[in-house]
Amino acid sequence: MSAVPFHYVDLRTFCYATEDEKRVEAALRTFLPEETEIERDVTEGHHGDRIIILSVRLERADEVRSVLATLTELDDFDRLLEELEARIDDNCAFYIGVDKQTAFKKSVKLGEGIMLRGKVEAYPAKKERAIETATEALEELSAHADDAG
Repeated sequence: MSAVPFHYVDLRTFCYATEDEKRVEAALRTFLPEETEIERDVTEGHHGDRIIILSVRLERADEVRSVLATLTELDDFDRLLEELEARIDDNCAFYIGVDKQTAFKKSVKLGEGIMLRGKVEAYPAKKERAIETATEALEELSAHADDAG
């Protein structure tokens, strides 16, 4: 697969005052190519507690492919494919939440903690076409992962 039918992929997670920032960053890096620079913003919670927002936008095809290929490692990858209609909005944006604790252990599981948002290339830019495009791309990446593994 040379091109990846996504304009970009954004990943974001929060590091709360009770969490170790290095561990949270390590969880996020499970999805990132090496040497990816992560943006770090510090904000304050409702009760004055420190919250660090770690985020990254990947736009290069190789980087996007790397993130999406990591999603094919989901134990419930078939569930992800079945839920694409609910996970892609009318603006062709694809959303998935993954478990932060599992990601820290270098595994991938649907859950909460890390949010992934990708903009699907769809022509015409309609939800139905975006679902088809995302399904084809993820299935192809999964087949390549199966061949390599």
